[in-house]
Amino acid sequence: MVCATVKAGAECAFMTKAGCGYNGGTCHPIVEQCEGCQRTVEFPAGKFCSSYPNPSIKWKTSSCNFATHTKVEAQSQQKINPLKASKRNNKKK
Repeated sequence: MVCATVKAGAECAFMTKAGCGYNGGTCHPIVEQCEGCQRTVEFPAGKFCSSYPNPSIKWKTSSCNFATHTKVEAQSQQKINPLKASKRNNKKK
């Protein structure tokens, strides 16, 4: 349905005939870490995330998985035991 609270005119999954069904009854504005993200949308009530109604929760534990302005760091490669690796290679032959 179309939002009738803070994101007037935008499609919202939480909007019902009885009003906003999100926790607290309204979407929350973006936090400082969201600045520069392509998913932020500006409305007369302020800047909001187009993907998630409460961005501060996404940034609480680590970086937001919806963020377009951050890069995911590659995990360090796991150490391989050379003895086990050679046994695996010999087993395949």
